[in-house]
Amino acid sequence: MENTNRSVFGLHGIAGMLIAVVLLLSIVGALTFLGLKAQQAVADKPYKITDPQALKMRDTANAKQKALAN
Repeated sequence: MENTNRSVFGLHGIAGMLIAVVLLLSIVGALTFLGLKAQQAVADKPYKITDPQALKMRDTANAKQKALAN
């Protein structure tokens, strides 16, 4: 059987590879941008400890002691 339907610049050739690379790079760029924006938004709102004297080493109740600083 002879393969006479080959196309280097078809969707399965160079053009398809370039489309896939551009698509993957755009997804990575968008996720990086969104991650940086989320990180910047959280960096502006640090936690503050409401009662530092009430903290105990390795206690699950320590999570109740933190609050967002306004």
